[in-house]
Amino acid sequence: MSAPTYTRPPQATRGGVDGRLPWWALALPVLAFVALLLLILEPADAHAAAEQPAMAHLLERLEQLTAR
Repeated sequence: MSAPTYTRPPQATRGGVDGRLPWWALALPVLAFVALLLLILEPADAHAAAEQPAMAHLLERLEQLTAR
């Protein structure tokens, strides 16, 4: 008496992980790089933005979060 053999389903034979990335996986690092590059090139604008009350509060909160 022979034992039953199991075959793989068709999608399992393809193997590997899907190599495609979503669009934001490239867009977010590029956006962050551009924002930091602009801050380096124009530090006066960053200082002027910090003088506004809402922006100063946001920047202070970000500083507190990154200090942890």
